[in-house]
Order: sequence, then C-alpha cells, then structure tokens
Amino acid sequence: MIRKIVHIDEEKCNGCGLCIPNCAEGAIKIIDGKAKLVSDKLCDGLGACLGHCPQGAITIIEREAEEFDEQAVHAATHRTQHHSVPHPFGGCPGSRMRMFEDTEEQNDEGPEPGQKSQLRQWPVQLMLVPVNAPYFKNADLLITADCVPFAYADYHADLLKGKKVVVGCPKLDDIHYYSEKLTEIIKNNDLKSITVAYMEVPCCMGIVMAAERAIAASGKDIPLNKVQISIDGHKI
Repeated sequence: MIRKIVHIDEEKCNGCGLCIPNCAEGAIKIIDGKAKLVSDKLCDGLGACLGHCPQGAITIIEREAEEFDEQAVHAATHRTQHHSVPHPFGGCPGSRMRMFEDTEEQNDEGPEPGQKSQLRQWPVQLMLVPVNAPYFKNADLLITADCVPFAYADYHADLLKGKKVVVGCPKLDDIHYYSEKLTEIIKNNDLKSITVAYMEVPCCMGIVMAAERAIAASGKDIPLNKVQISIDGHKI
C-alpha cells in the first residue's frame, strides 16, 4: 500500500540518537552510527519524531510500505522493555524532563555544606532540553560551556544557584543549531535574565556568540551577563 512513512537521510544523520526516545513505536534504531527505520510496519507515519533531529535528517514521505501493525509494535516494545541489556538509545533518560524541588532534604545531600547541588531541572544538554519546558518560564537562564563546571569549583554556589541551565560545547557541536535553539527558548519564554559562562580558550567564544545571536534574533531586550573562567579555575 502507498502511505505516509518516515524517511531518514543518512547523509545528514550524525547518529546523535535524539529521535529514538521520541519514537514510541520503536521503529527507529541506531545502526552502524546512523538512525535507521528498522521496520515499515512499526512506523505509524504520524511523525512524532520530527522536530527532534538537529540535522533535519527526518522527513515524512509517501511510498509503498507495509501497513502499520499495532500488535508488532506491542511485541517490539515489550521485548525492549524486558531485554537484559537495554539499547543505549532506547528510552533515553536524558530526554525525560524533570524538575527538582528546592527542599531542605535535597540541599543536605552534599557531603559538605559548600558542596550542595543547585541543579533544579533535567535534562541540561542544549540539544535535549525542550524549548517549551515549564522550568524556563520566568527563569534566570544560565548558558554554560561544558568545561566550566569542571574548572570552576564554585560553579554551583556562585553561578547555578537560582537559575535554570543549558550546557553545550561550542567546539564540538553545531553553533548554528545552538543559536537557533536558544532563539526559540528566548522567544517562547519570559526569561528574566541570561548569563553565559565560558572558558578563556578562544574556541569557547562560540557559545557567547550563539547567545548574542539568539538574543538579537529573538527581538527581545534581555541583558547578557558574561562570566569568563580561566583554565586554572578562576573568574577573569
């Protein structure tokens, strides 16, 4: 039969796996470093996975394909849930949004008073956070280059406390995608402030540029606070 079905452009796909947890039917898997449609009958063609690919590799096309089979989906997802070694991308916990209450009990979990975690949401990776996550509403946003928390010992108490955070690497990831994602976050949420924390190394300026471009593209007037950290762990 001719019907709508997912098409994955392997030339564009970088195997990040962000589409996997958004395909409830288990029709997509990472195979040999690329996302692949493992069975036509597992794909309902509705496109729930669309919009979760930073490379734009997933589209819906019409072609001859097996009819969607709900019983096959049930059998496939049942096997995945009970497999002794889960697929590394199946049901990725990194895509499950969570909010943490600021309770005294949680604050006391650190081994010492100065080492309390100030993280209040999950996920934190910029590629994974939902643009419309409720924790962004009226938030103070901290954009963090991912080496900063390792270098700056007071990151939690000094920078993260009271803020919602997104993390990324401007050297290894796509800065254009970062700019676009940040633009959508800023457009869709009434952020109170934006802080960008970055390392002193030249490549780290990319995340500052992404933040600046996003604010400009959003059309909103939000001051940007820049915090630079030296490689030996001090504010500059």
